[in-house]
Amino acid sequence: MATTVIICTGGSISTDVLSYIIPDAILIAADSGAIFLIEHGFQPDIAIGDFDSVTSEQFQLIEQHSKQVISCDPIDKDFTDTEMAFRLAMDMQPDRIILLGALGSRFDHTFANVSLLALAAHAQIDAKIIDGNNRIALSDGTLTIQRSEFPNLSLLPFGTAVTGITLTGFQYKLENATLNVGESRGISNILVDTVGTISHQTGRLLVIESRD
Repeated sequence: MATTVIICTGGSISTDVLSYIIPDAILIAADSGAIFLIEHGFQPDIAIGDFDSVTSEQFQLIEQHSKQVISCDPIDKDFTDTEMAFRLAMDMQPDRIILLGALGSRFDHTFANVSLLALAAHAQIDAKIIDGNNRIALSDGTLTIQRSEFPNLSLLPFGTAVTGITLTGFQYKLENATLNVGESRGISNILVDTVGTISHQTGRLLVIESRD
């Protein structure tokens, strides 16, 4: 049976994402993401972080309502709370990781969180970042997209140029195309078929489904 790990972290998060918390998933909370889960009736399997974003009263709630709490020093650590949670999830070798609350007002944290998708891609784990307006994945070769509540689709090269891009099922077609870093040609495509396919030959492609 496929295993799913859902990580809830402390960026901008709303009740829109609660529908992605599926039964039988392993639920990991990073820092204040634990409070969001607990306030909405979920019990984290693991709460991890330095918990510098919560009050002492909230931390007591986290200890009471989480199956396991992993706490670390807020200064003497190498990774963000989200990355610690993500690496913990990867150690479980799941089939899928869903990261909620990973986007927000701090662009440095947002960019670092999106970059975590590269760790999952290297380990051949399907990983996505989802919030109320975006669903983000990183493709190493071929990706199938189904029509959903996110009507817009954008493609951005991740790190280096991406070559051999071919799109089927989309309004704006590409055939064996190349996207270079800094180009916006892949922004705001639309899926016109029920299912679309994105394939490419080299590089890594950031695939962003979005809605306004």
